[in-house]
Amino acid sequence: MDSDRFVAGFDYPMFVVTTVDPGTGTRAGCLVGFTTQTSIDPFRFLVCLSRRNRTYRTAKAATVLAVHVLGRGEEQQKLAALFGEGTGDEIDKFARCSWRPGPEGVPLLTGADRRLVGRIVERADLGDHVGFLLAPIDVTIGAEAPPLTFRGLPDLEPGHEAG
Repeated sequence: MDSDRFVAGFDYPMFVVTTVDPGTGTRAGCLVGFTTQTSIDPFRFLVCLSRRNRTYRTAKAATVLAVHVLGRGEEQQKLAALFGEGTGDEIDKFARCSWRPGPEGVPLLTGADRRLVGRIVERADLGDHVGFLLAPIDVTIGAEAPPLTFRGLPDLEPGHEAG
């Protein structure tokens, strides 16, 4: 299909998005490549989550998401593998990494020190993904190193099939 060829060669930055269901305390997180800034003033950031994964199911009840920028180092690639390969349906990802609770209990990965915590202001049906529009409530810039990109990822087997 021509649309596949259109995006061939793009090298998107990769993020780990985490969230918590405020009613149950259930935590979830996944590797995400579909994100973008959507507005300058007020600042807005869009995160797209696959309907197939646990993070989406948890985010349906959430009020905030944390968007972690991964860098290019080996430890960052390990975080990418943990949140990209494993599924929270089978493993507790947060038992396998260092994190602390952030605003409204959202898990903040201590190994990713550049992040945005945003309040979900809108959800949008975007096909096989759902877009979560975020208004920032906390931004941390611990490092401004170049982000890990799709081409820099280790060879991953997704926890859930793409789609």
